Amino acid sequence: MIKKILIANRGEIACRVIKSARKMGIATVAIYSDADKDALHVQMADEAVHIGPPPANQSYIVIDKVMDAIKQTGADAVHPGYGFLSENPKFAEALEKAGVAFIGPPKGAIEAMGDKITSKKLAQEAGVSTVPGYMGLIEDADEAVKISNEIGYPVMIKASAGGGGKGMRIAWNDDEAREGFQSSKNEAASSFGDDRIFIEKFVTQPRHIEIQVLGDKHGNVIYLNERECSIQRRNQKVIEEAPSPFLTAETRKAMGEQSVALAQAVEYCSAGTVEFIVDGEQNFYFLEMNTRLQVEHPVTELITGIDLVEQMIRVAAGEKLSFKQSDIGINGWAIESRLYAEDPFRNFLPSIGRLTRYRPPAEVAEATRAVRNDTGVYEGGEISMYYDPMIAKLCSWAPDRAGAIAEMRAALDAFELEGIGHNLPFLSAVMDHPRFISGDISTAFIAEEYPDGFLGAELPADVLKKLAAGASAMHRVSEIRAARLSGRLDNHEREVGKDWVISLGGHDFRVHIDADREGSTVTFADGISLRVKSPWHPGDPLVRLDISGEEVIAKVKQTASGFRMRHRGADLNVIIRTPRHFELSKHMLEKVPPDTSKLLLCPMPGLVVSMAVAEGDEVQEGQALCTVEAMKMENVLRAERKGTVTKINAQAGDSLAVDEVIMEFE
Repeated sequence: MIKKILIANRGEIACRVIKSARKMGIATVAIYSDADKDALHVQMADEAVHIGPPPANQSYIVIDKVMDAIKQTGADAVHPGYGFLSENPKFAEALEKAGVAFIGPPKGAIEAMGDKITSKKLAQEAGVSTVPGYMGLIEDADEAVKISNEIGYPVMIKASAGGGGKGMRIAWNDDEAREGFQSSKNEAASSFGDDRIFIEKFVTQPRHIEIQVLGDKHGNVIYLNERECSIQRRNQKVIEEAPSPFLTAETRKAMGEQSVALAQAVEYCSAGTVEFIVDGEQNFYFLEMNTRLQVEHPVTELITGIDLVEQMIRVAAGEKLSFKQSDIGINGWAIESRLYAEDPFRNFLPSIGRLTRYRPPAEVAEATRAVRNDTGVYEGGEISMYYDPMIAKLCSWAPDRAGAIAEMRAALDAFELEGIGHNLPFLSAVMDHPRFISGDISTAFIAEEYPDGFLGAELPADVLKKLAAGASAMHRVSEIRAARLSGRLDNHEREVGKDWVISLGGHDFRVHIDADREGSTVTFADGISLRVKSPWHPGDPLVRLDISGEEVIAKVKQTASGFRMRHRGADLNVIIRTPRHFELSKHMLEKVPPDTSKLLLCPMPGLVVSMAVAEGDEVQEGQALCTVEAMKMENVLRAERKGTVTKINAQAGDSLAVDEVIMEFE
């Protein structure tokens, strides 16, 4: 058996591999860049080796540096995680020459399936249904436009060596094809060191469903059912689940058997994933094969009970699979929410900074429910601009889909995260969305349901009423505490007011509070009464409310006028006033926000890649102004309206902060 594993990766996947290795009694080695010297995976591993500066192309994907770390520590195996060197055949070859086990497939399988152009050709030869496209290399933007016209718009422009949504663009016309080709090429070069591009037909309204395969070195290959990965943003998965709410048993079997046949054709061993797009009639088309562990592998583990990392290690050690296809079933339902350092209120642009508060919900593994959080960060740690913005993968499991969704809602409600912009509100909103609840989803879900971006969830009136009841009870506790501290409270039941107006979410609720030792009864103007119980104390950032027998969890912060409450994707400013103050407030003037319409502000921390205009240029609505790169993604900033550039405050190569002025207009 393998004795020491070097993990050629970072973040949550490195931590994930360490956990399985530790369970198996195998020592681990972490590698780290300057930016990751205090990272969680470095703290968890038995040993750690520094390998260079923060940029991945100077550290994590430099094969010689990783090989040197292997020599220093005497590791006899390497797990590559995903991304970085995980699908690099040269790395697999270097390990083979050094006599070090690669916890992944053989070099030949990586070359055959890891390259998206080659894999499509092989799939076609094997009789697998594939999406129409051009599999040859594309030299320049003009050729990309020509090919796109031959295929027919819309088309998907993709990096041959790509993954994780990097180097991918959808083009609906010639201009977008030309621009998308160059951006994809640039991202591919910086992320993978390979700028080859191919183009295929973009199937509208598709589902993204993938099959997990697992093979050993003795010719045994099985499939571990499917994962539904259709909730995507910018071609990057956000929410996954297993099984799919869409597939029939017959389609699942056909996709699984086809995936196994493809894996056997290239003598595949280890864990891998065959990805398909599936239309409304359950016709499926081969998309690509990822010759590595997938980010979303936990949902498969939760419904099968199989530790995929452990199996990868055992396969690499030469062991046979200890189970066969007939042993693989589906136990319950699992959902994964990817928590990203991306601000949904700024069109999901990356956010960096220190995690001033990081308190995930407690992990549980019970007969009727489970909560799992795969993470690589900790409270007080930094989110760097150099790497993928993923913070954690929050997973839930229950006997059925409705139960898994309910568990995920509660876990997201209880997840405390402060200091950076993040997508927790968006994930919560999706869990309550009727289309997601019904399973009627596609890869266009986010674009269709949030065409103007995510502006926060609008909570129904009955939920707002419950939050108002909770806020009034919390306010009463705060008033009692303030009175006690001031020394003016002898009999707080007489001193603290009972009548209030709670304003939140566009509603004004007049309430009367009657309290006792067990809690508060909050009565509304319409006669409805809600019983509120909670152990909350002033200053607690999370409140768990029992409202007439129903648990409501919210993040809360006291303000001068009441509370800021965040619940199920809504960010609410709760104003609490006496009836008299409420009447007087109607005469107050509203503060008008500053006018930034004539400024181009940097929407996220990033590096200016290029400027597309100069001072004095007249620009049209939608015209590209500049490109800013953050967390390995290029973002083209465009003019919101017609105007003239009067001043440019930045140039290519500059590092900018959020809201820094890039240029001014008249």
